[in-house]
Amino acid sequence: MLAAGTILCACSGPTSAPAANRHIMPARIGRIATTARSWQLRARKTSPAGLTLFRDGAPFAHSNLAVALSIQRSNRRIAPFDTVHLADLAIEAAQSAGLDPEFFCAAMLQESAFDPDAISSAGAVGIAQFTLGTADANGVDPFDAESAMRGAAELLSAYLSRYRDVYGDPYAAALAAYNAGPQAVAVYHGVPPYAETQRYIGYVYERWARLLSDQSTQRRV
Repeated sequence: MLAAGTILCACSGPTSAPAANRHIMPARIGRIATTARSWQLRARKTSPAGLTLFRDGAPFAHSNLAVALSIQRSNRRIAPFDTVHLADLAIEAAQSAGLDPEFFCAAMLQESAFDPDAISSAGAVGIAQFTLGTADANGVDPFDAESAMRGAAELLSAYLSRYRDVYGDPYAAALAAYNAGPQAVAVYHGVPPYAETQRYIGYVYERWARLLSDQSTQRRV
């Protein structure tokens, strides 16, 4: 019953924005997937409980099921029904900000595994891991998932627009600014040589590639 209800929720989600309105890395998605194969994450051997029906039936028009599956893989504490709700919120936030939804969802997966109550040792809080000062400056409630993701999407979109014609990989630069601050990107004229930031970008890119792969697999079923 839970899976059936989840599918109904997913099918009633927001429609995808027109391709012309989405900032998709042109002709480089294949490169992302190829490069991601060189990054090693722990293999996951079991299927998420309660989500097996997502793989049945006709292909879905939305990417929220692929995102929901990734949330469930990353954070087993979130109920399957809630993973679809969070996926819908994330995709809506990304589309409203003109971001590629899979890119944005990959960043949120890496930030907090979509945990609205996450608190880091550095003092970042919520699903988008805002510091309280940054959240206040951007008019965001960091503990409210919808508000936090909307603010994070707008911030990443602003970084992406700023770096699009400046650096060869504006997505990496935008992630670096989100992780280490735009000042670090300015000082180093791109991704700073911080091991933590470079690992962060690598993991986001792998999650991005995995989301695209999961979505492609669903559409082939």
